Amino acid sequence: MPFSRPVRALVLAALFTATTAACGDTGGLRGAGPTPTAVSPIRLWPELPPASSPAFEIGEVEREAIKGVRVPGSDLREVDPVAIVRTEVAASPDDYGDGSPYHETGERMADCAAGGNRARCPVLKPYYRDLTGDGRDDLTLGFRQLPGTLTAVRVYTVEKGRLVRVMRWEDAMSAVELAGRSVIIRSPSEVAGYEYRLQWTWDANQRAMLLTHDEMLRTGTGTRSARPSPSPSRSASASASASASSSASASASAR
Repeated sequence: MPFSRPVRALVLAALFTATTAACGDTGGLRGAGPTPTAVSPIRLWPELPPASSPAFEIGEVEREAIKGVRVPGSDLREVDPVAIVRTEVAASPDDYGDGSPYHETGERMADCAAGGNRARCPVLKPYYRDLTGDGRDDLTLGFRQLPGTLTAVRVYTVEKGRLVRVMRWEDAMSAVELAGRSVIIRSPSEVAGYEYRLQWTWDANQRAMLLTHDEMLRTGTGTRSARPSPSPSRSASASASASASSSASASASAR
């Protein structure tokens, strides 16, 4: 005699319970506890008129054709990185000349020449990667700003046979990375247990590396690091804006 629908349901439930008890825990899904209720953002001071221009200039778009440096065959690997740095040093006597903040960098450039003490040369190993997506390697170049602990990072590409700088930054750095079409710079923070993480990414419309991320991240070390002031070639307003951005990111991540 066939079971009615209620009886069939009871029999199936009993069989399922018995099977489960016999097999024990089969590693199925388990609840992770209550899910926090999503809270939508609250707009503060909606009566304030929207700003039409930035309060600070932080050099969002860095593009400069470098004169006096040839790029044979539009191949950056054929360009001497030391020659590029020499051009910048010569064009910036306020930064690298006698009595300037980084006069030692200017003095040590002589050690980069053949027969010099290469260990004293402030120019670091160059790295080549296609950051612009045009199928050709671009140049990421670094050099020490001495005396002190600052490092200058530059990115160069080639346009119509000309050397073009598309990114520049100077700061105390704990790490520099290339990822995809981005340059990532990590710097020590004066806040214990945190570091700054800045990321520049190639933008085809601006034809430059733009500062797309400015974060303050927890490192978990809990140690305090002194972060020297960035290069004086950056304006005071740039430092204020960058610090404000980093502080805002830190406040958001700390919550």
